[in-house]
Amino acid sequence: MKIAQIAPLAESVPPKLYGGTERIVSYLTEELVRQGHDVTLFASCDSVTGARLVGCSDVALRLNPAIKDHLPHQVVMLEEIRRRAHEFDVLHFHIDLLHFPLIHDFADRTVTTLHGRLDLPDLKPFYTAFPDVPLVSISDDQRSPMPPVDWRGTVYHGLPADLLPFTQNPRGNYLAFLGRISPEKRPDRAIQIAAKIGMPLKIAAKIDNADKAYWETLIEPMVKSHPNVEFIGEIDEHQKADFLGNAGALLFPIDWPEPFGLVMIEAMACGTPVIAFGCGSVPEVIDNGISGILVDSVTEAAENVELALRLDRQRVRAAFEKRFTAKRMACDYVDIYRNLPGVRTKAAPIRRSNGQAPDLQAVA
Repeated sequence: MKIAQIAPLAESVPPKLYGGTERIVSYLTEELVRQGHDVTLFASCDSVTGARLVGCSDVALRLNPAIKDHLPHQVVMLEEIRRRAHEFDVLHFHIDLLHFPLIHDFADRTVTTLHGRLDLPDLKPFYTAFPDVPLVSISDDQRSPMPPVDWRGTVYHGLPADLLPFTQNPRGNYLAFLGRISPEKRPDRAIQIAAKIGMPLKIAAKIDNADKAYWETLIEPMVKSHPNVEFIGEIDEHQKADFLGNAGALLFPIDWPEPFGLVMIEAMACGTPVIAFGCGSVPEVIDNGISGILVDSVTEAAENVELALRLDRQRVRAAFEKRFTAKRMACDYVDIYRNLPGVRTKAAPIRRSNGQAPDLQAVA
C-alpha cells in the first residue's frame, strides 16, 4: 500500500527526548516500511526514517526558539498534504483535529488516531460535527466520553521487539518513575509510596513550562525532604533501557483517564513489573499479577511492592511480546486501512492513475 503518515511538528520523529506520539509514529512508520509498504512521512526535517520524508519544518518546533506560534507551520503542512492526497491509498493522521475540515473530499481514505484524552468538554461539539471521519482509539476506555463517531478500531501501541533489552537481574534496588512532572501523573504519590517502604525512588521526568509551578511548589520540596528520592530529569532513549531495566518496579500512580501509557509497555519490554493505579487504559494494558499489580491507593501500592518485586520478569517480558510489539501494531493498522470505504473503492483507480499496480496486498 502507498501510505502517508502525518506526524505532529512539535517534536521530530522519533523525538530527541520526551514525545510519546512521535515515538509511536516512528515505530509504526519503520515497521510498515519493513513489511514492504511504500510510506511517506510528513514531519519535521530533523526526523530520521526509512520512509520517504517530506520535511514540513526545519526542525522540531519545540526545539526552535524562533518559533512562537505552531499553528501557521501546521497549516502549511496540511496544505501540502491536501495537494498531494491523490498520491496515497491511505492517509494516517496523528495530529488530533486540525485537519478535519480540510479532508472532506478524501476522508474515506483517512484514519485519525486520537492520542490524547477525550473527556474535555470542548471536544464533544467538535466530534459531533464530524461524525463520519474514521477514528482509531488507543484504548477502549479512551472512547467512553465521546459522542457517536466512526470508530474503526482500537489499536494498542507497540514497540520494536529489540528496542529495549530484557533484564533478568536488575542491578538497582530502586523504584522508577518515568514521564512528566504534572498533577495527573502524580509524582507525589510515587514519593509517598517510596517513603512508606523506605525504598529508593528515581524520578526521570520532563518539566513543561505549564507545570513549573506544580514542580516548584509541591514536588521539588518533597524531593528535597526525602533523602531516598533522586530527581534525574529528562532522559533520552539510550538512557531509558538502563533506567527501566535496572529498576525493581515502575510506579505508574496516575490520577487521570490515561489514554494508553507508553511507559508501561516500555517497562514491560525490559521485564520490569509495573505498579499502577487502575485509571483509564491501565487495566487493559497491565495483566494483573503477571506484568504488574493494579492498586487503588498509596497504601495499597506500598503494601504490594514486595509482591511486584517477586513477579517473574520473564513472564513480564512475555506479556509484552505477546501484546505490544510494533509488528502487531502495524498489522492491526493495515487491517484497518484495507477496510476503509475509500481504500476499497478508490485506492486502486488512484494507483492506476499514478501509473502503479492496483494491488493493495501487504508484503509479509
